[in-house]
Amino acid sequence: AMALCLKQVFNKDKTFRPRKKFEPGTQRFELYKKAQASLKSGLDLKAVVQLPPGESINDWIAVHVVDFFNRINLIYGTMSEYCTERSCPIMSGGLKYEYRWQDDSKYKKPTKLSAPQYMCMLMDWIEMLINNEDIFPTRIGVPFPKQFQQVCTKILTRLFRVFVHVYIHHFDSIINMGAEAHVNTCYKHFYYFIREFSLIDHRELEPLVRILQGWGG
Repeated sequence: AMALCLKQVFNKDKTFRPRKKFEPGTQRFELYKKAQASLKSGLDLKAVVQLPPGESINDWIAVHVVDFFNRINLIYGTMSEYCTERSCPIMSGGLKYEYRWQDDSKYKKPTKLSAPQYMCMLMDWIEMLINNEDIFPTRIGVPFPKQFQQVCTKILTRLFRVFVHVYIHHFDSIINMGAEAHVNTCYKHFYYFIREFSLIDHRELEPLVRILQGWGG
């Protein structure tokens, strides 16, 4: 089952496939284009994450959650060959932090998993949520559910753990691949976004606090 799960997640060149795109012509597609243009213009990332005047906060959060999911998917995919059952038998961030998996179906109690298993479960779980029209509605006029931001907090908290694992266990691989600047930019963007909208409990951020201090964050 694990091999099948990994086969579904990875394509031949060991990168994740982006799982969801925004439909052209929709409000969210326009917001996505606006956000990407700001990013590429080299603006300060703290300014880039701010809600544009007149826009809906839930639309803005939805666009970023999907975009971060796709980008973090790809980052992990580029180093998946270094993150194996043998090298990473526990999903962790150093000796101090261990992350257990829990969902509403197969794993009802927090369960120890290897890092590759955890990543596989995580990406499938997020994909299921962002493609669920009751949670991430795409039709015009359909409102977001009341628990939308809570769901996004859960998604972003778990995506943050991907950064924790990658930075603490695979940073040498990032450097060897020449991907350090790319990963750092993605992480900074993610961090400023979650901080702007208070989307993750500050205690979750502790494993990477030294990196943030190094950036003056």
